[in-house]
Amino acid sequence: MSDDDNAYLGLAEAHEGDEAHWAFGTGFEDPLHGTDTALPPGVDGPALAARCLALGDDALVLAQRLAQWCTRAPELEEELALANIGLDLLGQTRLLYTRAGQADGSGRSEDDYAYRRDADAFRNVRLAELPNGDFAHCIARLLVLSAWRLAVFEQLAAAPDPVLAAVAAKGVKELTYHRLYAAEWTVRLGDGTEESHRRMQQGLDAVAPYLDELLAAEDVREQLEGVLRQVADSAGLVLPRAVGLPGTGRDGDHTEHLAPLLAELQSVARANPGATW
Repeated sequence: MSDDDNAYLGLAEAHEGDEAHWAFGTGFEDPLHGTDTALPPGVDGPALAARCLALGDDALVLAQRLAQWCTRAPELEEELALANIGLDLLGQTRLLYTRAGQADGSGRSEDDYAYRRDADAFRNVRLAELPNGDFAHCIARLLVLSAWRLAVFEQLAAAPDPVLAAVAAKGVKELTYHRLYAAEWTVRLGDGTEESHRRMQQGLDAVAPYLDELLAAEDVREQLEGVLRQVADSAGLVLPRAVGLPGTGRDGDHTEHLAPLLAELQSVARANPGATW
């Protein structure tokens, strides 16, 4: 594992003459530094940018929700695990936003996408933006989103754009751990006490109405349903079926919870325009 793969090592990197380096640890202002970013023939730039932006929005919004578990998780070990999962997602966000700005020709930076857009411009799926609920709800959402995102990234690892393919291949390693972490907790809670079983089932019931939106955004139905069914069976839980909600986050339809979340995320950047992190 390289230093750039470890958030803590990245944060501890020495940057001689550079007092303010990027908080997420690559040490480069451009996270695609040194990469050939020319668009290959036949790749549609705006379409590639839109897909990178949507996947980046999913990761950024979920990372912000996971950050809210700091000091609130049941155990210190789980706080660290959820924080590390959030940092992995932020790393994916940086790469995807940067590729989006290159692909659409606008040259917009990761900060432009993260801090200088309002909620109606975000294209994340709505499941990522919902309030956290209890720990079982957090695990249910993480299980669904990590299993879904892993299936998507496994497909994208063979994408025509080599940059997106490389970002996806790197993300597969991280998302495999995220899915394993969520699956283990789902089984532990589902197969635990009567109370933990009840809460875990409630968590799955709460996320079920958002499955259709995920499957409409990416064609990974077989992989996602197979994983969820296997985990639910192992946990003694029922994988619920629910009618999907109208609208999609990919089309700009969001819940009332996204704007306050972004206001918190963007508050420092908006109060200090032009600041360097």
